[in-house]
Amino acid sequence: MRLILAAVGRLKAGPERELASRYRDRAAQLGRGLGFATCDSIEVAESRARRALDRCAEEAAALTGHMPPGGVLVAYDERGRADIGSEALAERVAAWRDAARPALVVAIGGPDGLDASIRTKAELILSFGAATLPHGLVRVLALEQLYRSLTILSGHPYHRGEAG
Repeated sequence: MRLILAAVGRLKAGPERELASRYRDRAAQLGRGLGFATCDSIEVAESRARRALDRCAEEAAALTGHMPPGGVLVAYDERGRADIGSEALAERVAAWRDAARPALVVAIGGPDGLDASIRTKAELILSFGAATLPHGLVRVLALEQLYRSLTILSGHPYHRGEAG
């Protein structure tokens, strides 16, 4: 299974890009031993359409263009679920891998959000809560959660669950 983070816009050089790259590299390295072939980060250009709905539709087409047939689409959206913990997410990632799905694509929209077509196609819609966060930070957090999922699956001590 391939892990793919597909996001609208380009991260500028700086701490967010460096941290996103660090988590992507960690996930790629750890994932190989767990049945995850790669962990890629793809940036699609922001649409220059005049209307927000048109921008979102164009960006959705670009994002879903990176989705292989049979892949899993997970979207981060302000209307998504904030009640799924890291361990539950890791279980879902493992189930998709074990079902021989070819890829897990994590989609992050641009400044106008995600088009309804992405939310309709997504098997899971997540949110980092009610606060509005910068898109660069959302990318870092999404990649960190992918890495954390892999550490949970591997039994790595990075994730420390609730004390029992």
